[in-house]
Amino acid sequence: MNKFENAEMLGLRDKSTNKLIAVYPQKATGTDAEIEKIVKDWYYMQNCSAENKLKSSYVDILTEEEIKSYKS
Repeated sequence: MNKFENAEMLGLRDKSTNKLIAVYPQKATGTDAEIEKIVKDWYYMQNCSAENKLKSSYVDILTEEEIKSYKS
């Protein structure tokens, strides 16, 4: 089973603080590696200078609180 298979929403987090950096606005499908690439590519397309931030971030599943906060 893939880590991201049933995730409602995904986002990028900072590796050192675990703080949410960005929320991926779509439902991602595929293998975990494909999903990580899709989310990181999406973030890079939002801001090309984000390349350095991508090096210190990881794709993660949003918590229920984060989802509620994002949707409101």
